[in-house]
Amino acid sequence: METKYESSVREIPYTQETVYNNLSDLTHLERIKEKMPDEKIQDFTFDRDTLSVAVQPVGQITLRIIEREEPKCIKFETDESPIPFNFWIQLLPVTDTSCKMRLTLKTDLNPFMKAMVGSHLEDALEKMADVIAGVRYED
Repeated sequence: METKYESSVREIPYTQETVYNNLSDLTHLERIKEKMPDEKIQDFTFDRDTLSVAVQPVGQITLRIIEREEPKCIKFETDESPIPFNFWIQLLPVTDTSCKMRLTLKTDLNPFMKAMVGSHLEDALEKMADVIAGVRYED
């Protein structure tokens, strides 16, 4: 059964273009590496189009950017994950100096798996949104 999870909307005090340019090139993740919780996240590696991370107790997850819709959306899919999913970051302008962001995750889960991991996925999505919204973006 296809299941969709969405984060709450976050406002980011940078332009849509600035945020998009930083998030659409994963080499910019270097600046958030230190914000990752060491007890849960290990082996965090990335290049322009992919990121890979070992998440406790889930295991290895590798995401690849499959679509860039400048400056509105970045879509990812899993190359490696215990639960295959698609994930995207949506950006919309608010003012000349800010934008809003929402994260969406879509996966196929049977009712048993949904009951087991659904709340964890929602929580992880909210935490990821907090980290992305809290980054200092640069032009």
